[in-house]
Amino acid sequence: MFLQHLLTIALALAVLGAGAVCAAPKKSSPDDALLAAHEAFRAGDAFKLAKQAALLEGHLLEPYVDYWRLTLRLEDASPQEVNAFLAARNGSYLAERLRGEWLKELGRRGDWAAFETALAPLVREDAEIRCYAWSARLARGDDSAYEEARTMWREPKELPAGCATLAAGLIAAGRLDGAQIWDRVQLLLDHGQLAAAKRALGHLPKADAPDERLLQQAASAPQRVLANPPANLETRAAREMLRFAFVRLARTDPRPAAEVLMGPLGLRLSDAERKSLWGRIAYEAARRHLVEAVAWYRLAGDAELSDEQLAWKARAALRAADWQMVRAAIDPLSITARQDTAWTYWYGRALAAQGSADGARAYFLRISGQPDFYGLLAAEELGEAITVPQPTHVAGEDEVALAKRDPGLARALELYRLGLRSEATREWNFTIRGMDDPQLLAAAELARRAEVFDRAINTADRTARQHNFQVRFLAPFREVFREQARAFDLEEAWVLGLVRQESRFIADARSAAGARGLMQLMPATASWMARRIGMSLAPQRVSEVGTNVTLGTGYLKYVLESLGHPVLASAAYNAGPGRARRWRDAKPLEGAIYAETIPFNETRDYVKKVMANTMYYAMLHGGRHTPLKQRLGTILPGERAPDAPS
Repeated sequence: MFLQHLLTIALALAVLGAGAVCAAPKKSSPDDALLAAHEAFRAGDAFKLAKQAALLEGHLLEPYVDYWRLTLRLEDASPQEVNAFLAARNGSYLAERLRGEWLKELGRRGDWAAFETALAPLVREDAEIRCYAWSARLARGDDSAYEEARTMWREPKELPAGCATLAAGLIAAGRLDGAQIWDRVQLLLDHGQLAAAKRALGHLPKADAPDERLLQQAASAPQRVLANPPANLETRAAREMLRFAFVRLARTDPRPAAEVLMGPLGLRLSDAERKSLWGRIAYEAARRHLVEAVAWYRLAGDAELSDEQLAWKARAALRAADWQMVRAAIDPLSITARQDTAWTYWYGRALAAQGSADGARAYFLRISGQPDFYGLLAAEELGEAITVPQPTHVAGEDEVALAKRDPGLARALELYRLGLRSEATREWNFTIRGMDDPQLLAAAELARRAEVFDRAINTADRTARQHNFQVRFLAPFREVFREQARAFDLEEAWVLGLVRQESRFIADARSAAGARGLMQLMPATASWMARRIGMSLAPQRVSEVGTNVTLGTGYLKYVLESLGHPVLASAAYNAGPGRARRWRDAKPLEGAIYAETIPFNETRDYVKKVMANTMYYAMLHGGRHTPLKQRLGTILPGERAPDAPS
C-alpha cells in the first residue's frame, strides 16, 4: 500500500513537471522576432521594436531592424547617427531610402549645407527632394534655380510640402504672377483637383479670387452656373469659373455642355476660349465613344491640346476611320508621347490607308523588332515570320551562385520568404537596377528557383540585347492550367497569357481591392462561379492553386461565351462584362482599334499585354500559330447578356 502511495505521488509530480515544461514560455524564433519587429515599426512602437532587435543581432535582415529603429526617431536624430548608418550600408537600398527621408528632414529644417552634401550620392530623387534642392540653391544665391523650379508649378496634382513652400517663395519673389497662378488653377480644375485648386487660389489677392459660392456651385451644379452665368465676364475669375462649369458638365455628359457652348453663352467667350473648351468637350466625348467627338475636335481647331487630349483625338479618329485626323492628332504629340509604339504603329497604318506604302513600311520597321503588342502587329504588317527568339544567354551555375551571394538579392528573397512582399520587391528592384543582361538573367533564374515567379519574369523582361524568353514567359503550375483549359475548352496559351498579367504566377497574390490567387478572383466572383459549377467553396480555399484556377478558367469561359470574342473576354475579365460590351461600336470594329480605344488606361494596357502574351505562350508550348491580327479579328455589335459579378 505504501509503495502504491509513493508511485501515485511520483506520477503526480511527473505530470506536474510535464505541465510545468509545457507551460514554459516558447522561445521566439528569428522569423517571429523579425515579423514582430516589422509590426512594431508599422505601429510606431519603439520600445517593442528595441526588444525584438535584441533577438536579431547577426540576422540577414538586421539592417532592416536598424533602419526601422532610426526611422522612428529621424526627427530627433543627429547627423552623426544618420551618416554612420549611410556609411555602413553604402550602396544598399536601405541607405538610399534613408538618405531620401533624411534629405526631406534636412529640407524641413532648412539645413541647406547638410542637405546638399547628403544629396550628391542620391540615386533616385522625387518631386519633394527636387523642390528642396532648388530651395537649397536659392538659399546660396543661385537664381538660375528660379526658372527650373517653375516646372513643378505645372504638375496637375497637389504639391508635396517642400514644393508648396518653394512655390510660396517664388510668388513672394515675384517669379510667379497672377496669370501663372490662374494657369495652375485651370490645370488643377481640368484634372479634378478641386482641393489643390483652392489652395492655389489662396495665393491670389482677395480682390482677384473668385467667389467661393460660385466655385462650389460650378463644382456641384455646373448646369445652374451655365444657365445663369455671371453678368460680367470681364474678370479672369468669372471666366475661369465659367470654364470650370463647362469642364465639370462635360465630364458628366459632354452633349449638354456642347449644346450650351454652341448657344449665346459661347459667343460671349473669346475664340481661343471656345476652341479650348471644344478640345475639352471632344476629349470627354471620345472617352465615351460618342460619334460627335470627331466633329467637336474639328471645332477645337488650332487650340493647344495636351498629349492626353491628342491621344483621344487619334482614338476617336480610329473608330471613325478618319485616317487624316489620326495623323493630325499624332503629329503634335510631345517627343515623349510619340515614343509610345502605339502611335508609331497607327501612324504607319494611317499612311498605308492613304496609299503611302513606303512611308508606312518605314514606320513599321521602327518597332517591328520589339516583343510587345504593336511590335508584333508591325512585324505582321511587314510580312515577317514571328517566332520566339532562342535564348541568347542561359545563366550558368557560377552566375547563379554569384547572384545568390549578392546581399541585396539575398535580403529580398528572405523578405519574400517571410511574406513582406512590398519591402522585398523594392529591395529587389533597387538591387538589379544597374545589372547587365547576364546578371539580370542570373538574378531571374535565382528568383525562379526560389519560386518568386513575378521577380523572375519582370527581371528577365528587363534585358536589352541578351534574352531568355523561357524565363520571360514562365509557366509554373502548367499541369493545372492545361487540365482546366481542356476542361473548359479554352486555349491554354490564352489562359497563361492572362495569368501572367494578373498575378505573374504568384499563388498567394492579393490585390488592394481584395482579388486573390493566380487568377485574381474577387470573393463575389469566386462564390458566384462556385455556385454555377456546383463547387463547395470555403472562403479560405479561394487562393489554393487548384481551386483558384478552376474558378478562374470557369469565369473566363463564361465571359467568352457571353461576349463571343477573346479580346472582349479579356477586357471583361479585368473591367467587367458590362463595360466590355459598352466599349463596342454600333458597327463592326477592328479588334486592334477596340483594344486601343478602351477608356480605362489599366484595362487598355491589360488587354494588349494579354493578347501579346498569348502569342508567345502559343509559340513556346506548341499551341496553334495564329497571327495576332487574326486573333484580334473584328468586334461585332451584339445583344446584351446578363452580367456576372466582376
